[in-house]
Amino acid sequence: MSGPLQGLKVIEFGSIGPGPFCAMMLSDMGADVIRLDRKADKGKDLGDGAFLASGRRSVLHRGRRSMAVDLKSPEDVQRVLALVDGVDAIIEGFRPGVMERLGLGPDVLLARHPRLVYGRMTGWGQDGPLAQAAGHDINYIALSGALSMIGRTEGGPVAPPAMVGDLGGGGMMLAFGIVCALLEARTSGRGQVVDAAITDGAALLTSIVCDLKALGLWKNERQANMLDGGSHFYDTYECADGKWISIAALEPQFYTLLLEKLAITDPEFQRQREPAAWPVLKRQISDIFRAQPSAHWCALLEGTDVCFAPVLTLEEAARHPHNSARGTFFERDGVLQPSPAPRFSRTVTDRPSSAPFIGEHDDELL
Repeated sequence: MSGPLQGLKVIEFGSIGPGPFCAMMLSDMGADVIRLDRKADKGKDLGDGAFLASGRRSVLHRGRRSMAVDLKSPEDVQRVLALVDGVDAIIEGFRPGVMERLGLGPDVLLARHPRLVYGRMTGWGQDGPLAQAAGHDINYIALSGALSMIGRTEGGPVAPPAMVGDLGGGGMMLAFGIVCALLEARTSGRGQVVDAAITDGAALLTSIVCDLKALGLWKNERQANMLDGGSHFYDTYECADGKWISIAALEPQFYTLLLEKLAITDPEFQRQREPAAWPVLKRQISDIFRAQPSAHWCALLEGTDVCFAPVLTLEEAARHPHNSARGTFFERDGVLQPSPAPRFSRTVTDRPSSAPFIGEHDDELL
């Protein structure tokens, strides 16, 4: 792999969800990531159980090597310790205390390797009343306050599929934390523990809402605000063919253009920033969009300053001319997946290799 993290060596202790996503991000950027999987599963694909069809290789596990180990075996623990001596960072996603019981906790590893960055991925964090409780993405974003903001007025909160919590608040924050700690270690010569809790990360992602609340511009009710589908100029709309489009005409000049494109002359639409007018205006604009198929609106609005985009499935997104021109998606082993991001002008990243089978690189690594 090429990229800005080329030369960085990382060990990933096998887990699911945010841990693999963090490792994928580092690997996508050129880091050499060795994933340690359960020896009992040697030879199997790296799919996350029920989340992946049998025989498929997980997108989250792309671009790295796999070694099968038994962390309850003293011999294998010694092999792991020898590997750790030669890496820059580790990623582990067990409950607090598990790595310590295995003899692989931060005290042990940092004593052997003082510059090591020890990345810890959990839902609730390494301490606190819930630290030992089980949980999943929806629970973490619920506790962080993020889930309460997502959904429609007439229904309950709607969980985005593991993106706000596991991936955004968890894996992405841990990747950022590891890189921060590695940069600091260049000056201090000392590693440290990075405690990445999904609840903390998901809470951080609510920063813009905290800002709006402080300005008196955000209510706790769903779909009652300018940026959560409450307004008529920032929402999704169904078209005549059952497909959906998105509008985000926030700024006055963009809103004026939207009214021009839709041939709206009703003076009531000049009440853009008056929440009391939004429900009626939304019903009227919904009727307009529902009168034509999505292709009509794409031809009229796409590429203009109305701030418009069709709501696409992943397959449609991959075929869209803009994404196609940028190579935003690619296919590997018959699986559509997103390309590494962000992009760099000089240290250009490659397309990641396939996920390995468990233990595929045992001989090479041993």
